[in-house]
Amino acid sequence: MKENEKINVLISLPPSFFKIPRLQEVFAKVSDRANIRERSHDTAEQIQEDLSWANAVLMWGWPTLTDEMLEKAPDLKFIGHINGGQSSVRASLKRGIAVSEARHSWSPAVAEMALGLMLSGLRRISDYHDQMRRGKEMWVSDFPIDIDPLERQLTGRNVGIVGFGGIGQRLAELLAPFRTNIRIYDPYLSDSVVTKFNVNKKESVGELVEESEIIVLCAANNKDSLHLVCEKECKLFKKDSILINIGRSSLVDMPALLKRLEQNDMIAMLDVFDTEPLEADSKLRTLPNVYLTPHRGWHFRIG
Repeated sequence: MKENEKINVLISLPPSFFKIPRLQEVFAKVSDRANIRERSHDTAEQIQEDLSWANAVLMWGWPTLTDEMLEKAPDLKFIGHINGGQSSVRASLKRGIAVSEARHSWSPAVAEMALGLMLSGLRRISDYHDQMRRGKEMWVSDFPIDIDPLERQLTGRNVGIVGFGGIGQRLAELLAPFRTNIRIYDPYLSDSVVTKFNVNKKESVGELVEESEIIVLCAANNKDSLHLVCEKECKLFKKDSILINIGRSSLVDMPALLKRLEQNDMIAMLDVFDTEPLEADSKLRTLPNVYLTPHRGWHFRIG
């Protein structure tokens, strides 16, 4: 490329990104030094022509980039993913393409959501809010008999975290003032991280579930994490335990979990689902011990 020659930059993001004033200012600055194509590609067929043209790409995480697609993009030198998948990253690195991945920028927000759900489940905040909205609340008049035994404090509880990457580690930091006893399951974790966070590493999800009052799922979404919580683990949940899933629905065998939840002896707080949006007639919507949020763990406004 000649000196002062503009590079070709493909920006492939959902359409709403191009309507945000602050991002429009950023894209305008980039256009001073680059030829920009603003697109919203969803498929490999749609992106291929622009991919072959580009020297650099800024994209979300789809479509998945393959060896065959990158073979047709010989001038591509850089890919910036907001939330790229492993296969796209590996294919890019194999061809010597520099990759930037921003997935961990969501970790603090997701960890905060997990803490919020944890506190809401233990202190029954959602229940009491709903009761007061409907004028059906019960005020404490005969303490301590009027206190629901399911209303508990977080301090000192045994918390199990499945997946101890960016989200799990940030959650452990947030839990520090509560003096919880943290157990983790993460087969890829180094001993140095275990030592740094002073957590108890378990050899199986089942072992972690058996010893925990609160279980948080935040493992990565890959072939090794499919149904980490299956029928066997669902049978091991303690009575009145709380399961929080702010990772991926695929971490759980949902039919097996539903079967356990129908016993109404534990609580589930779910932010992710096999089908999104969640079906209107989903059984999950009807169970009194299930609390639902519409995949909001990673949503937050900056500034």
